[in-house]
Amino acid sequence: MSSLGALDDHALAARLATEAGELLVGLRDELFDAGARPWQVMDQGDARAHELLAARLHEARPDDAVLSEEGRDPKGRVNAERVWIVDPLDGTNEYGERGRRDWAVHVALVREGVPVAGAVALPAIGRTFCTRPAPTLPARVAGRRPRIVTSRTRPPYATLVIADALGADVAPLGSAGAKAMAVVTGDADLYAHSGGQYEWDSAAPVAVAAAAGLHVSRLDGSPLVYNRPDPWLPDLLICRPELAGPALDALWR
Repeated sequence: MSSLGALDDHALAARLATEAGELLVGLRDELFDAGARPWQVMDQGDARAHELLAARLHEARPDDAVLSEEGRDPKGRVNAERVWIVDPLDGTNEYGERGRRDWAVHVALVREGVPVAGAVALPAIGRTFCTRPAPTLPARVAGRRPRIVTSRTRPPYATLVIADALGADVAPLGSAGAKAMAVVTGDADLYAHSGGQYEWDSAAPVAVAAAAGLHVSRLDGSPLVYNRPDPWLPDLLICRPELAGPALDALWR
């Protein structure tokens, strides 16, 4: 058994997300220093991180299925007992802006529709959040208005509805992983999305957020279910548990 194969699923997710992130940090600097255009940096980042994750997962878990944003959807995936759902570079646009830090790497293991292990790396700040050991959710800042993170360019309607109902401040941020981890760290209190996503956009962030004790659901309050035939999973809510009821009520009042 390889050294990677000896790791449990939580540690493997963290190791691979971190390793892919380190590759991406070095690659971005190297390409920009060589005069590459942003689109070339983004394309190379997507491709190289995918290649690394696919190779490492094949080495460590050869019998598991892998669904990657940058790879082919494997035949028989929906019937597999164990499926790794990965986003090799979440926040490609942010990665293509030299100096931006709000992009991520997602690695999650799904069993029976539920992300049971996962990691989100924020490589530009040198942090990886994983399901074991789970992050400790900090107490809310006394007297601070709720803060909801949203898209930098197109705040979805759900964000605006919740912000209005809760009197929340709206903070734009890049990738889905960066937004979700802002709630995990206490820098934000809610992340609501209704603009359309795929399973790889949220599987790892949801795994880590749930492990930290946050509320995770669809915007109608139903569970997030993964490894479906169509990986389109258009909406989600990640928030502090005490804000879940008010947020869902605002959406469906």
